[in-house]
Amino acid sequence: MPDHDSPSPPPTSGGVPQPARKRRARWLPSLVWLIPIVAAVVGVSLLINTLASRGPEINVTFRSADGLTPGKTAVRYKDVDIGLVKSVRLASDRSHVIASIELTKDAESFAVKDTRFWVVRPRFAISGVSGLETLLSGAYIGVDAGKSRESTRNFIGLEVPPVVTADASGRQFVLRAQDLGSLDIGSPVYYRRVQVGQVVAYQLDPNGRDISLRVFVNKPYDKLVNGDTRFWHASGVDLKLDANGLKLSTQSLVTVLLGGVAFQAPDNSTATQPASENTQFLLASDQSEAMKEPEELAPALAVLNFDQSVRGLSPGAPVDFRGVIVGQVRSIGIEYQRDKKAFRMPVVVEFYPSRMGFRERDVSDEAKKRSIVQGLVKRGMRAQLRTGNLLTGQLYVALDFFPKAPPPKDLDLNATMPELPTTPGAFDE
Repeated sequence: MPDHDSPSPPPTSGGVPQPARKRRARWLPSLVWLIPIVAAVVGVSLLINTLASRGPEINVTFRSADGLTPGKTAVRYKDVDIGLVKSVRLASDRSHVIASIELTKDAESFAVKDTRFWVVRPRFAISGVSGLETLLSGAYIGVDAGKSRESTRNFIGLEVPPVVTADASGRQFVLRAQDLGSLDIGSPVYYRRVQVGQVVAYQLDPNGRDISLRVFVNKPYDKLVNGDTRFWHASGVDLKLDANGLKLSTQSLVTVLLGGVAFQAPDNSTATQPASENTQFLLASDQSEAMKEPEELAPALAVLNFDQSVRGLSPGAPVDFRGVIVGQVRSIGIEYQRDKKAFRMPVVVEFYPSRMGFRERDVSDEAKKRSIVQGLVKRGMRAQLRTGNLLTGQLYVALDFFPKAPPPKDLDLNATMPELPTTPGAFDE
């Protein structure tokens, strides 16, 4: 009986058996090739992700590379990393270094013209200590985000951190002073002994005679600055010795070390409109000088020639007329009279005509002004040195009438700076 399960013999051709044909199986990749393919896909995806997350590359110039380490020094804004220093190279003229920084993609808006960069490191100054956290973590580059719409890739780094950042609320004002005193960047600004701002910058004017300071007053205190506001030095201890005695004043213990600026409007001020930003004000030497009411008439200068000693008289000493201060001493000198072979002491004083009751019509005409002065001198008006304080020995200039005084000799009232006659004091006669 035939076996149906056995394979049938291949067909024959002329009795010769033909080889059986087998269908070839589908080709499958080897597992060995699968691993590098997956690695390549992962690498490409990482590369694409890296390129997509990269921001612009900028160059920041610093004086030195102190604290800058390529691949390690971070760029931070409000304690958030927004970039990394890629390289640091010396400039071609060897005067500074250039740090190449790669910002992150989301920090692209920082690459604008008014953005500021500086190196945060431990700093010790009179105004305080900063950057102590970098003792353990290392230095990093701080950023003050700019608001400009003009993009750039090159910046000049700051050597010290800015006192006021761009996001601070308030206004800046300009103060003009004859000297800086003990003020410095970061010195406090006070209003009624409350700190409301700080000094942010200063520079010597092109004329070489004055100093321009920029102060920043925080919001909402900036509204307290108006057209009648007076600024003055509140630096250290204000120790003043004059004919009125010894005066000691200070704003706070901080100003003794740091110096400071104070401002306030007079109590009778009617100004209510806040001053606009960058308004200029004069910086007086002290509060009493700042609070002086402006004179209605321009001050007039005159010279007083004394034959006796002026020891105890100093610039700024008052000129008194029967208890009313009508001027002050501007300068004190010495002059040799060759014809008399003697010395005299010329004292230049500044008079305030309005305090003596004069009006514009009295001083506008030179002839009329000389006539008034001649009449007063003829009636016996003289200048005299008097002791203002027995304890300190300080002197002041007193104007009064001395009917028995002899007529003055060689008195020139027509000079550019007229001379007024003097008379010896009670202790000099």
